[in-house]
Amino acid sequence: MGPAEVKALQGDALARIDAAGDLAALDALRIEWIGRRGGRITALMKAIPSVAPEERSAFGQAVNALKAAVQDRLDARKAALEQSEAKLPGVDVTMPGRRLELGRLHPITRATREMVDIFGRLGFEVVEGPEVEDEWHNFVGLNIPAEHPARDPLDNYYLKDHVLLRTQTSTVQIRVMEKRKPPVRVIAPGRVYRPDTVDAGHSNMFHQLEGLWVEEGVTFADLKSVLAMFARAFYGPSVRTRFQPGYFPFTEPSAEMYLSCLLCGGSGCAACKRTGWIEILGCGMVDPNVFEAVGYDPEKVTGFAFGMGIDRQAMLKYGIHDIRWLFENDLRLLRQL
Repeated sequence: MGPAEVKALQGDALARIDAAGDLAALDALRIEWIGRRGGRITALMKAIPSVAPEERSAFGQAVNALKAAVQDRLDARKAALEQSEAKLPGVDVTMPGRRLELGRLHPITRATREMVDIFGRLGFEVVEGPEVEDEWHNFVGLNIPAEHPARDPLDNYYLKDHVLLRTQTSTVQIRVMEKRKPPVRVIAPGRVYRPDTVDAGHSNMFHQLEGLWVEEGVTFADLKSVLAMFARAFYGPSVRTRFQPGYFPFTEPSAEMYLSCLLCGGSGCAACKRTGWIEILGCGMVDPNVFEAVGYDPEKVTGFAFGMGIDRQAMLKYGIHDIRWLFENDLRLLRQL
């Protein structure tokens, strides 16, 4: 075999190396061409001394060039195959793909969006405010001075003197009235924080939606009409509502609104404690002291306010019996809705 034949082997060797589909096939080619025992190039190198002296130099150069080309191509192909296999470790391309799971909105998100939509159709604007509040907006401006007993179950989670996590979104109503003149018709959804003992019906963090309508001539009849329309839109046209006297420091007169039990339709069951009614929110006419605190004239304007727990409305609507389920990140809750 002369130098020309050696050069012809190079094309065949490189083509076969490039066609190797995996590391095992590549290793077989390495043994075939440059293996220490029986490799084709190894055999050519051993044959150099037996070549005629006048052709020995050219033959040896051709064999060395072949060996270098084959070695470089083997190294390059090995690197390419290792990189390719590293991207797909243990992937069986014949297996069926995994089905993508569709996401669902959290019950609190669903309830909040629906409530905002209902009150939006009734002319209420969505407003927001800070969750870290000063004592004046959280208590004093809402007719709850330092010595007021209504502070006791709320006066907690202070970050520093006179600054705390808000206990109701009524703070947003105060901030709105400070900046705007009547008429004002707003709702304020958001997170609130209270030092409640966590159980099936209570959490030290929950979501609240409060509403406010201030204008000349607003009456308690307007309050009842708005909340009754909300209840029928949110829970269904068959629900009934009733109001009974209540007490809140920032409204006078105040009331609690009840809904006919969604489970028994008002006939009485364990969920409604055999009364046929479930309390869902508090409301009332804005106290004149609150108007004076924000610079409104209580002789010229009247208004009503209401507040409800979004979490509680979601639990009633979707049949969720423990508020803790809403915050445990268990996807089974979402799959049932």
